[in-house]
Amino acid sequence: MKNTRKLVFMALLLSVSLVLHYVEGWIPVPIPAPGVKLGLANIVTMVTIVLFGFKETFILVILRSFMSSILGGAISSFLFSIVGGTLSAIIMYLLYFHNKEYFSLMGISIVGAIFHNIGQLFVASILISNFSIFTYLPILMLSGIITGYFVGLSAKYILKVLSKHLKFIEKEI
Repeated sequence: MKNTRKLVFMALLLSVSLVLHYVEGWIPVPIPAPGVKLGLANIVTMVTIVLFGFKETFILVILRSFMSSILGGAISSFLFSIVGGTLSAIIMYLLYFHNKEYFSLMGISIVGAIFHNIGQLFVASILISNFSIFTYLPILMLSGIITGYFVGLSAKYILKVLSKHLKFIEKEI
């Protein structure tokens, strides 16, 4: 029964992340720079890291990247999503499970957002065969700091609510 609950909850997390990814496309970003996004689906990534660990988070990121590309993207959007999402998830997992006494969820999310942007710039530099695109990194880092803070804050409050209402979550948030 416990595995069934976990599977159902993971399916719900994947569904929520896909909806957030889709809805994010409708929200205008006040910075008129390509690549700047809110990163709402990363709220689910952070929640998954805290509740389940790396394996489940990795599976969620892979499935979200694949499914969001199938539902409304292109091969290039899959590459950006898979590299940025995987790099971000690895870094956030390492910070959460090995350095959480030094980083809040907001700090972990900020670092994750910055590494997501680095991963995406790496893909872009390979696609256009020009590493000078990394001069764009300061703008993406600034947006990553701002959006990463709010993603982490959202994840913190969601985890707080979930820990009170779901019996299978035994961790203290």
